[in-house]
Amino acid sequence: MGRSVKRIRWVTVAALGAVAACDGGSGSGPVPVPACNTTAGQTLNLPGVGAYQALPPLANAGCMIFPGNPSPTSPVEYLVVAQLATDSPGASAKYLLDGDTLHPVLAAQETGAISRGDLGLPERFHDFLRLQERSHWAGLPPAPSAVAPGSARASSPPPVVGDVRSFSVCATVTCSSFQTVSATAKTVNGHAAIFVDNAAPAGGLTQAGLDSLGVLFDSRLYALDTTAFGRESDIDGNTVVIVLMTNVVNKLVTQQQCTSQGFVAGFFFGADIDPAFATDPRVNHGEVFYSIVADPDGTLSCAHSASQLERLVPVTFVHEFQHMISYNQHVLLRGGEPQALWLDEGLSHFAEELGGRSFLPADQASFSRYAIGNLFNAYRYLDSTGTRFLIFSGGIGSLAERGAAWLFVRYITDQFRADTTFAATAAFTRTLVQTPLVGGAAVVNATGTSFATLAGRWVLANYVSDLPGFNAPPELRYTSWSFRVTYASLNGQSPTTFPKPFPLTPAASGGSAVSQSGTLNAGSGVYALVQQGPAQPGFTLLFSGPGGAALPASLVPRLNVLRIR
Repeated sequence: MGRSVKRIRWVTVAALGAVAACDGGSGSGPVPVPACNTTAGQTLNLPGVGAYQALPPLANAGCMIFPGNPSPTSPVEYLVVAQLATDSPGASAKYLLDGDTLHPVLAAQETGAISRGDLGLPERFHDFLRLQERSHWAGLPPAPSAVAPGSARASSPPPVVGDVRSFSVCATVTCSSFQTVSATAKTVNGHAAIFVDNAAPAGGLTQAGLDSLGVLFDSRLYALDTTAFGRESDIDGNTVVIVLMTNVVNKLVTQQQCTSQGFVAGFFFGADIDPAFATDPRVNHGEVFYSIVADPDGTLSCAHSASQLERLVPVTFVHEFQHMISYNQHVLLRGGEPQALWLDEGLSHFAEELGGRSFLPADQASFSRYAIGNLFNAYRYLDSTGTRFLIFSGGIGSLAERGAAWLFVRYITDQFRADTTFAATAAFTRTLVQTPLVGGAAVVNATGTSFATLAGRWVLANYVSDLPGFNAPPELRYTSWSFRVTYASLNGQSPTTFPKPFPLTPAASGGSAVSQSGTLNAGSGVYALVQQGPAQPGFTLLFSGPGGAALPASLVPRLNVLRIR
C-alpha cells in the first residue's frame, strides 16, 4: 500500500480533540410516505438522560413509538442515527426515516462508494497496490523473464554502510514497468538500513540527517510498530527493513500532478514478500519501504527539501510498516488472506497516531505532525457521514473513509484496552493483527462483542463523547481524545481547512417533522436531533426502505436512539 500526501496548513494539535457530521438527503418533489402501523410498532423505553437503544426496523411498516413528554417544564431531546450496522464491505441500502405526520419528504439522494475517478493520481496508485495485494498481484503484467524455480534471492547478511546494491522499483502508478536503480547504504541502525539512490539530486539529506532518521526508524518507530502489531517477515534473512530513498518514487507523479493532486511520499510493495513472487526478477525479495528523495530544485517532480523529508518520511514509514507487518502476520505466518481493506487502513492510520503520542508530553510539535492527517480525514468524515462508508470496499477508501476507519480503531481500542498505557494499547491492537481473521470477524474476536453493537455505540460516541453538559455513558466515549476541544482549536487556527468548531452538526426538528431519505452505507450512519417540548405528546418514526418496504435484515439496519436531554 502506498501513502499519498496532500498539503495541509501547519497547525498545532492539542492532545484532546473533536468530531462531527451533517447529513440528510436532497432532492425535490413530494414522495408519498406510508402511515406507521402502530399496532405492529415497538415502543421506545429510555427512562432518563443517557439511556439509549438500538432498534431494528420491524417488517410491514412497523413504527418506532416515542412516548409523550410528561414534564410541564423540561424539554426532551434525542439523538437519532439511522445505520447499517453490518461489516459487509461496500453494502448499502435506500431508506426512509419519517415522522408520524403525512407530508412531503425529500427525494432519495444517490449516495454510495466514492468513485475511483474522485481519487487523485497518488491515491489511485495506493488503491492499485492495495487491491493487487489482495489478488496476489494478478493485475501485474507478466514478467518479461523468469528465473528458474528455486533460484530466488538467497539469504544475505545485514548490510553495512557503504554497501552498493541494485533494486527493482515500480516505476508507474500501475506498475506496468519497473526501473533498476543503484543505491548505497548510508546508515544502518539495528533493524533499519537507509539506502539512497546513487542518482539522487544534489542538496539532499546530510549524513547527520540520515543518521538521525536511522536512529528514529530503529529506536522509536520500528519498536513502536512491532510492539503494537507484531513482527515483520525476514524472507531475505538480513535482519533489517530497508528504507530505499529513490528518484523513482518522486517521478511517479509529474510536477503538474504533484501541484494539483499531491504526491506519493512512500509505499510498501507487497509483491516483494509475497511467496507467489519468489522467483520474479522484478521484485526485491525482501522487506523494503520506498521513499522519495530530497530534491530541493524540483528536478524530478515538485521540489522536496531535506527538512520536508525529515518531517514527512517518518510518518509515512510508521504507516506503511504496519501494512508490511499485517501482510506477514496474515498471509505469510498464518496462510490466510490480507486484512480487510478498511481495518488495515484504520490500523495504519492508528500507527501514525501512536507514533505521534510517543513524543508526548515534551514534543507537541512532533505529535501534531503525526496526528494532523488523521484529524483532517476524520473531520471530512464527520462532516459527511451520510455519504461515506466505514466498511468500504474496492480500494483504500476516500480520505474521509480512512478517517472513519481511524476513528473506529481508536474507539474500540479506548473501550477494550486494559488501561491507558502504551503497553495495554499494544496488547489490544496485536489481537487485531495476529490472527487469521479479517475485518469484522477480527474485531469481534478481539472485543468479544458483536460488530453491530460496536458499530451502533461508535456512531453515538462520535457525537456525544465529550458533548458539553452531557455525561456520556462510559461505552459511548473516546478516552484518549476530547474531539470537540481539538476541532475548536483547529478551527481557530485554520478556519479554511477546519471551517466548523465541530464537524458533526445534525439537523434538529420536532419528531413529526423528521424527514430523511437516501442511502445508508455499511457501518456509517445518518444523524438527526429530535426535540420534544414540555408536555408534548408522543410521536412515531417510520424507519424503512422506500415506500415502507422492509430494509434487508442481512445488512443489520438499526435506528440508534440516545436521550441527551
